[in-house]
Amino acid sequence: MTTPPPPPYKTHPLGTFTLQNGATLPSAHLAYLTLGSPSSPAIIYPTWYSGTLATNLWLTGPSLTLNPANYYIIIPALFGNGESTSPSNWIHKNDPSQRFPQVSFYDNVRAQHLLVTEGLGLRGGVRAVVGWSMGAAQAFQWATQFPGFVELCVPFCGSARTSLHNQVFLEGVKAALLGAKGRSSAGVCEVEGGEAAGWTEEERRVGLKAL
Repeated sequence: MTTPPPPPYKTHPLGTFTLQNGATLPSAHLAYLTLGSPSSPAIIYPTWYSGTLATNLWLTGPSLTLNPANYYIIIPALFGNGESTSPSNWIHKNDPSQRFPQVSFYDNVRAQHLLVTEGLGLRGGVRAVVGWSMGAAQAFQWATQFPGFVELCVPFCGSARTSLHNQVFLEGVKAALLGAKGRSSAGVCEVEGGEAAGWTEEERRVGLKAL
């Protein structure tokens, strides 16, 4: 039995989106999927680190708790996942002088709130926010950022803040990738000596194999 393809995702335009740190994302958008009927209780189910909208579907279905027959399931994609506004698709992607700004959980949840209220018209609140891993962190953020909007917060296999050992793990993977260019990591979203642009095919092959 083959798995059916995921439904096509949609995008919600955000215009020039000002981030928590004061930077902006011009012509920003949020990618999302919806499952079920808008007349059912709504559940927000954000993507996790490195996840796409399709990878969230493994926890939805007729025999599972996240059943589209019972709930209106809204799956928003994180900024940077390649579907929502990301380094690979944003307006300045061909201008190396314009680096993709750092985006916080606060920024993601604020954009998701705009999607749910303005894009989908759910102004009275939602039944729950459910998330795994970095999706769990967004669930915590939803509960604190919009407490009157969320009836239940259901984070699992995640934390409200990325632990130091998790940051070390991610920096190690990043260092393996950068080693192909003879560069080293300088912390989250930073490269020693500045941007590591202009990857050759050989650097990309070796770096991805090491990663």
